[in-house]
Amino acid sequence: MRAAVLALAFAPLVAAAQSLEPRAYAASPVGLNFAVAAYSRSNGGVGFDPSVPLENAHARVDSVALAYVRTLDVLGNSGSVGLVLPFARFSGSATLNGAEESRDISGGADPALRVAVNFYGAPAMTAAEFANYRQDLIVGASLTVTAPLGQYDPTRVVNLGTNRWSAKPELGLSQAAGPWTFELSGAATFFTRNDDYFGGNLRDQDPIYSTQVHITRQLGRGMWAAASATYYVGGRTSLNGVARADRLAGSRFGATFALPLGGGHSLKLFASTGLYARTGTDFDTLGVAWQYRWGGGR
Repeated sequence: MRAAVLALAFAPLVAAAQSLEPRAYAASPVGLNFAVAAYSRSNGGVGFDPSVPLENAHARVDSVALAYVRTLDVLGNSGSVGLVLPFARFSGSATLNGAEESRDISGGADPALRVAVNFYGAPAMTAAEFANYRQDLIVGASLTVTAPLGQYDPTRVVNLGTNRWSAKPELGLSQAAGPWTFELSGAATFFTRNDDYFGGNLRDQDPIYSTQVHITRQLGRGMWAAASATYYVGGRTSLNGVARADRLAGSRFGATFALPLGGGHSLKLFASTGLYARTGTDFDTLGVAWQYRWGGGR
């Protein structure tokens, strides 16, 4: 569960259905704490709101996120709760209704809270019990909620905040086979109404449905590498009750490498790119995250 904080850190900055989350349902001892500081750079057709009607868009986003995760005992099952505070600088241009528009902003994006529980295959364990634990099949679920607290200007199309709540319930499976782990998850992201969208309009959005596949290889001494892919669809919007032809459909591929540094510290290097994007964002991302772990018998 601790690895999911990496994707959670950037979920508010890109379409929620497009973030990649290897090891999101991995078991951990109860009572561990994780502090994360992450940086990423994204280039391409980046949008903070995946259904904004921009053309010829190109942007660069430099993102920094601070996160905290705590592992929990949830009715005898392993669980976790995580909070993310993201910040970003966005610089880009696009054509909106035939006119060239540019935007250069920096500040806070929408914070996110993730609660997760493994309800099969990963009971709540002490550090001593976890030392003898061997994963087989894990089944888990999570809920990620973003709050409309990011920087938002209703007179501009592109913003760091979205001026609406979102909720993403997800179900995940994780099967270990020797040094390999195979993961599959499915999720739906639901949105509340933005009642002050670009000049005071009312904007609604249908749910975005997504699925993810991850293959992780343990490399020894705490190192691991993962290849990930996601497909997402849905998210059609309406403006003042009138539906728009902006349904999303696309896929992404990513890779993550984790390197322990000793003393509870570790680094994660990650990258992702779009494989196909019918509509919405299509961008390349590179990033690095530092993580510190303490408590729970490190």
